[in-house]
Amino acid sequence: MKFTRRVTFGLVASALMSTAAIAQDMPAPLDNPEEVTIALVRYLSTGDFFQAYLAGVESQADALGVDLRVFDSRQDAALQADMVDQAIALGVDGIVIQHGLTESMKEAAQRAVDAGIKVVAFDVNVENAAIPQIEQSDYLLGKLALEQAIADNGDSWDAGYVYVPGIAPLDRRHVAWEEVKEANPGIKEVAQMGTLDNPIANANANQARSVLQANQSISVFFAPYDEFAKGVKIAVDEAGLSQDVSIYSADVSTADISAMREPDSAWKATVATNPAVVGEVSVRALAIMLTGGDPGASVIVPPTLITQAFLNEKDIKNMDDLSANMPQFAHADVAMTDWMPLPSR
Repeated sequence: MKFTRRVTFGLVASALMSTAAIAQDMPAPLDNPEEVTIALVRYLSTGDFFQAYLAGVESQADALGVDLRVFDSRQDAALQADMVDQAIALGVDGIVIQHGLTESMKEAAQRAVDAGIKVVAFDVNVENAAIPQIEQSDYLLGKLALEQAIADNGDSWDAGYVYVPGIAPLDRRHVAWEEVKEANPGIKEVAQMGTLDNPIANANANQARSVLQANQSISVFFAPYDEFAKGVKIAVDEAGLSQDVSIYSADVSTADISAMREPDSAWKATVATNPAVVGEVSVRALAIMLTGGDPGASVIVPPTLITQAFLNEKDIKNMDDLSANMPQFAHADVAMTDWMPLPSR
């Protein structure tokens, strides 16, 4: 049986469930890993989350022993599509598409599939049944953060909301926001803002300043991306409102932990997966495909609620401390098989 071009992995006997792999007693399949090349094609790269995600991709690729090529479009949708074509021209065996816009990536992803290349997509919907979606359960990220906001503030408050439509993870988190508003009529969205212009935190801080000045009734900000939350916090601090406005977000980094633990910080909670672990899972899912296996149409890394109170109680200062106090944050048993080598910890 012959696989795509140079792939020399062994067979994986069974398909995976969407949220966790079924381990198989198979020998290590990487007879010639140096002959396997994969590409990471990025849309978003600014911020701690994306640096950690890249580190996870790199560490898992290194553990597998495959050659990794990284393409960074820096939020240029047309360039990202062109970079997929560049990866195709290089003859890579697999591609991880990280974020992007459906309209620009749908056809590019299909060209890769047509070329016989295995593809997985993280946080971008390329509308292709042949391409597994790697997700953080973005709906749950939003829902858990909002449940904490209600637990802290009740079910009646004026809210500011940060949202940029057309980005798959933000669109999924938006579903949770709409559901929570519908179920809680006392929660009023009085202002919506948001931009992905670089630097993202500072660009959103500029918008949040105007929003807070124009809408002094806001007591809660839902900012479901940590760079958004950083921007809102800058504006809240500058306005002297850190004890009057509470911020709830998604994603986490060492810098976020520090910001959440500042005295009187407005940033009360975030819901996150470990971005490095998500990067590792993305590569593992691709490796399973390269062996002829099926990681499932949706490969979901479950998120964890992280509150300011928990960080203070456990004296958590960085991501290592967080992983030590939250074992479920340090590793996700997703896209795993017995033969799959893990990065050294």
